[in-house]
Amino acid sequence: MNIDATKPLEYGSEENKNKIFGFWIFLGAEIALFATLFTVYFVLVNRYASGPNGAEIFELSGVLIETFLLLTSSFTIGLAVHSMRLGLKKPMMIFFGITLLLGLGFLGIEISEFFTYVEEGAKLSTSAFVSALFVLLGTHGAHVGFGLLWGASILLQVKRQGFTLATANKSFIFSLYWHFLDVIWVFIFSFVYLKGLM
Repeated sequence: MNIDATKPLEYGSEENKNKIFGFWIFLGAEIALFATLFTVYFVLVNRYASGPNGAEIFELSGVLIETFLLLTSSFTIGLAVHSMRLGLKKPMMIFFGITLLLGLGFLGIEISEFFTYVEEGAKLSTSAFVSALFVLLGTHGAHVGFGLLWGASILLQVKRQGFTLATANKSFIFSLYWHFLDVIWVFIFSFVYLKGLM
């Protein structure tokens, strides 16, 4: 296999370039999915029947912590990719691991938040608003959960095999996925939580 030494390792072969391009197409489909979920939420946001509305159940402090964790994880995954491009295995693994720990912290707070909503009377069947909210947040949370499992498996491969065309490609594609989840969270934070608290 010919390796293009003028490009970063993750782009080092035609197959790797095609996989990255294919993943961008996949992210396009994911954008369509989340755009649909946001649209449903915006249509149903004021239909809370006798249940609670956003201002009654949202807590800014928890959401700010979630936002800090996820945005920091976006920074650390960027540092992991930078370390990989410099050929620094240990720093790459440390930054990658920190990313996963921050993601785990985010997911833990989000799950706790769901239990709090249920305790406050906001269940999936309570109202159209709550069901749309749960589906939007749950879909994002499920993506984060999948990302944690996927990232852990990549980290294990890097530990065993070091930087190869395959591990570099997987690590870079994972970073694209993780940045995408962070962008979606910025929209959730801005247009669901902040708007809902007003």
